[in-house]
Amino acid sequence: MRSVLMIVSIALIGFSCKPLAENKLSAETKMRHARGYAQHDWQMDSVYNRLGLKDSVNNLQWKVAISPHDNYRFAGRLYYESLRGINAPNIILIGVAHSARNFQLQDKIIFGSFTEWESPYGGIKVSSLNEEIMGKLPKEDFIVHDSMQIIEHSLEAIIPFLHKKNRSVEIVPILVPYISYIGIDSISTHLAEVVQEILKEKNWEYGKDVAIVISNDAVHYGDLEWGGSTTMAMAPMGTDEAGTEAARQMDLEIIDTCLTNELTADKIKLFTEYTVQQADYKEYKWVWCGRYSVPFGLSFGNKLNELEYNEELMGIFLGYQTSIDHPLIEVEDIGMTVSAMSTNRHWVAYVSVVYQ
Repeated sequence: MRSVLMIVSIALIGFSCKPLAENKLSAETKMRHARGYAQHDWQMDSVYNRLGLKDSVNNLQWKVAISPHDNYRFAGRLYYESLRGINAPNIILIGVAHSARNFQLQDKIIFGSFTEWESPYGGIKVSSLNEEIMGKLPKEDFIVHDSMQIIEHSLEAIIPFLHKKNRSVEIVPILVPYISYIGIDSISTHLAEVVQEILKEKNWEYGKDVAIVISNDAVHYGDLEWGGSTTMAMAPMGTDEAGTEAARQMDLEIIDTCLTNELTADKIKLFTEYTVQQADYKEYKWVWCGRYSVPFGLSFGNKLNELEYNEELMGIFLGYQTSIDHPLIEVEDIGMTVSAMSTNRHWVAYVSVVYQ
């Protein structure tokens, strides 16, 4: 499915990380990428106005959220729903590594060395937690790979929504490439232990001071424009209305069975059995972008909750949409590119689930 991933990563890149202060990516470099996300504060204002959204102060302290990362035209409302209760000032972002194959990255989570990322609201700081976590985490569990973080779009999509709500928010960007369930279980355990140690040192509270946001798009479905393929590999249930509905029901089954109510290790493992091939964990079984980010992020978040409170997280389903089942807002007139078609023959789904 590399062709699918490459189309997404090329078509939707919005803006890029910048390393230490002065070393920005040039405007020329950025202009080579189609802009699927907001570059400016006024674009975010327009998106909010067109969706009828308004940020309001609330006392929610969600610990974990699953958010979309597709174009705001298709998924803008679910970004807002997913993130409105994420109010911690330090956000550990768990993203997809769409182009991991290009760099031969696997079996380790991916950090960057940047101290700041670009945002429509000025630079958003990379938290000092980034270095602290790397300093405590077993070296065999991770790699620092700035090139991968620069080209990846799955976290950049989320940042404008977080930064719009809280200008002082800081982030820890982590990408998850191909990892087997055994690797997910092991590395997430170590990460949870490290973060719990840091929480104790700082006298911080999970949910109040640190939260986790997981980037994911659900099923990618249809027989057209997935890297030039016209086969039915991406549409095993057909591309008529019945096939589309069957695919939606498969997504909803996965969500209901694996992601909601009391979260357990068995549910997280079952999610991987739905989405990756048993014989080869690098191959899709059911095409979710978050086939690694979701189980890794949930395993990490759940283990941290067990360490802190001796109980599992509770998942609350907030919404499910596809790129063809609801009215879409206009974004091209405000300078945001839309390159993907949205018909029964090519559509993407999005889910919002939060945990407390």
